Amino acid sequence: MLPVLRLLLAMLLAAALPLTAMAKPAKTTENTAPAKIMLLGVFHFDNPGLDAVKFTPIDVTTPASQKYLTTLAERIARFKPTRILLEYPSERDAVFNQRYQNYLANTFELERNEIYQIGFRVAKQSGLTGVSGFDEEAPGEDSLWGYLEQVPKAQQRLMALIEVESKRLQHAHATKTLRALLRADNSPADDRHNKGFYLTLNDVGAKEKLFHGADMAARWWQRNFRMYANVQQAAQPGERVLVIAGSGHTAILRDLLHADADRVEEPVLDYL
Repeated sequence: MLPVLRLLLAMLLAAALPLTAMAKPAKTTENTAPAKIMLLGVFHFDNPGLDAVKFTPIDVTTPASQKYLTTLAERIARFKPTRILLEYPSERDAVFNQRYQNYLANTFELERNEIYQIGFRVAKQSGLTGVSGFDEEAPGEDSLWGYLEQVPKAQQRLMALIEVESKRLQHAHATKTLRALLRADNSPADDRHNKGFYLTLNDVGAKEKLFHGADMAARWWQRNFRMYANVQQAAQPGERVLVIAGSGHTAILRDLLHADADRVEEPVLDYL
C-alpha cells in the first residue's frame, strides 16, 4: 500500500473510533472505596462517680474481664482498622501517643480507662503507630439547670429519672459480664434510651417560649455533630476507622453514620 493511502486509512479509522477507545485509561492508585467505620460505645471504665447518674462500674481489671478485653482486641483487630479515634481532644494527641509508644515498649501499664484497655490494645494488635483524639465541646452554656429550680415538677421528674437510671445501671454492673454490658451499650434499645433522655426535659421552658430544655438537647447534638465532623475528616475513601466513645455519643454518631452517603458502618456487635 502506498504511504499516502496508509495515512488516509489511519485517519479514517481514527475518526471512526470513539475517543474512549483511543485514550489509554489513566493509572491511579487512589482507593475510591467508601470508608468503613466501626462505632464502639462504652460506659466509662474509670467512672469517678461525678455524674448525676451514679453507679459503681464493673471492675475491668479482674482476670475474667482482662481475658475478655484481650480477646476483644484481637477480634476487633480483624476489622483491620487504619485509624483509631478515641474520646479525648485532639490537642492531647502528643500526650496519648507518648503513652502509646511507652506501651509498645512495655514501659506503660494500661490504666483502667477504655482509651487504654481497648484503644491501645487494638492499635497494637493492628500494627498502628499511633491513635487520635476526636472529642469536641459545643459553644455556650446550658441554661436549663438553673431554670429547673423554678419548675418543681420538671425538677422532680428529672430526679426520679436519675434515681431509676442509677439503680438500673448499678444492677446491670453488679450482675452482668463485661461482654454483656458492652453488647447492651451498642444495642438499638440502648441507643433509643440514650437519646430519649433528652426528650424527657425537651419541653422545659417551652410554655414561656424560653426553650431551655430544647436548647440543652441541641447543644448535645451540636457537640456530636462536631465530633462526627472529625470522624469524617479521618474516614476518607479507603480508610477503616474504629471510633471508641461513650455510648451516649455513639447513639447519635450512629444515626449520623447511617445518614452519611459517603461512608458505611461495620456493625460492632459482630465483634463483641
